[in-house]
Amino acid sequence: MVENVIWPAYLDASKTRAEGRRVPRDQAVEEPTVDEIATAAQQVGYDAVIERDVTYPREYEPRGRVLVQGADDATKNDLVQAIAAYVDILRE
Repeated sequence: MVENVIWPAYLDASKTRAEGRRVPRDQAVEEPTVDEIATAAQQVGYDAVIERDVTYPREYEPRGRVLVQGADDATKNDLVQAIAAYVDILRE
């Protein structure tokens, strides 16, 4: 089973690509939380496990990460973009 790691920095509109953002700025959201990411991953149809006490290597503050399981049919880029779209919808 493939397990993809999704860090909040991947979706953060305040980050640059060099700082870890993986989606276009117009798809990114401000300060995404691991709870929002996990909910969005479940909406897309995957199992999500939250790890709160870990820190993205390019950041200093621990924001956690989300482990997405069962995403064998999607590339990581497709997965991150789908999750970013759902986080944006959840905030509306």
